Amino acid sequence: MALDRNAVPNDLNAFWMPFTANRQFKKAPRMFVAAEGMHYTTADGRQVLDGTAGLWCCNAGHKRPRIVEAIQKQAAELDYAPAFQMGHPKAFELANRIIDIAPKGIEHVFYTNSGSESVETALKLAIAYHRARGEGTRTRLIGRERGYHGVNFGGISVGGIVNNRKFFGTMLAGVDHLPHTHLPENAFTKGQPEHGAHLADDLERIIALHGPETIAAVIVEPMAGSTGVLLPPKGYLEKLRAITKKHGILLIFDEVITGFGRLGSAFAAQHYDVLPDMMTTAKGLTNGVIPMGAVLTTAEVHDAFMQGPEHMIELFHGYTYSGNPIAAACGIATLETYKEEGLFERAAELAPYWQEALHSLKGLPHVIDIRNEGLIGAVELEPIAGEPTKRAFSAFLECYDKGVLIRTTGDIIAMSPPLIIEKEHIDQLIGTLGDVLKTLA
Repeated sequence: MALDRNAVPNDLNAFWMPFTANRQFKKAPRMFVAAEGMHYTTADGRQVLDGTAGLWCCNAGHKRPRIVEAIQKQAAELDYAPAFQMGHPKAFELANRIIDIAPKGIEHVFYTNSGSESVETALKLAIAYHRARGEGTRTRLIGRERGYHGVNFGGISVGGIVNNRKFFGTMLAGVDHLPHTHLPENAFTKGQPEHGAHLADDLERIIALHGPETIAAVIVEPMAGSTGVLLPPKGYLEKLRAITKKHGILLIFDEVITGFGRLGSAFAAQHYDVLPDMMTTAKGLTNGVIPMGAVLTTAEVHDAFMQGPEHMIELFHGYTYSGNPIAAACGIATLETYKEEGLFERAAELAPYWQEALHSLKGLPHVIDIRNEGLIGAVELEPIAGEPTKRAFSAFLECYDKGVLIRTTGDIIAMSPPLIIEKEHIDQLIGTLGDVLKTLA
């Protein structure tokens, strides 16, 4: 294909890149200039297999015709409409379609622009919900070690990834953390691990310490993605649900990564058969094409706010771009693409092949654990002494040079390919990674 020379700028200094080794990148830039299906095209014309669905978000692959057409048409028809005291049809249509595929019991949608904003919204809703019910002492929030809930202050406060927290001063007050679920005895488990349900019992200790009347919500990723694919032990989520119900505490599932087919069901709540009070979403909602997120709630949470005179605003919260028309049109087209192509079911069907391919890497140099669920996988490497993250980052660079995109977090390699992936793509992805691992220092 003909490439636009302007796609590669001659000055990279102005853009301060997020979650990036800026100095390293700008010495040897890795530039994508196009994408279609399972592949990116680089500035020098190479094809790179997308093993990460962008950033866990392009679940239907790239340049999908229905999505492209919907965005173009909407931009020409209604580009923007205010979300405060006004509406437009597609925001309501998308909300209905989300509820159609959501777990039974989830009935309402509040729009945001990202996963981080979805988390902030859910935390605010949790505290405001209890206040609306006359339990204003419930302000404490419980997260989990190694949890990732975006990068805003609420998200990093309940989150538990050290580098996301330690540079930014004081966090939100009144936050505590459950232990993470990563146990050595579960190494090389296929799917949910057998050991670790007891870790949920630590919530009872935290509740006893602070008093249940002070706790608003517990927020966890049903499957923790960004920290390196940590799976919930069998029975763990069920215990969290039982304990939170017992004490009148809301349970929030952060489904920004797991939502929209990643585990073979529309949401992880369905995959694990545990119903939370709220779910945070983004990423796959619009296939990563237009920024959009949403918080999904039960009727009980929503209805607690529907009090007082009807002309009064019930919730003083929202965003300029909540339910943006172009994003809503993109979301509708994305859900239609998932449904028409049976992509959630496809993920479930491919999961066993993905699992066996991934675990074929066991025994290769430096591999100390492999984890998987649905179409997600992680390969954990032994760190280089005194140089944490370097080994996995070297694997990332070598895979890119060989035409495969993976992602690293610490010394963990994470993969989450688009749900349109074929078996030969899985073979290429895992085969290339295996070849790279054999040569790593």
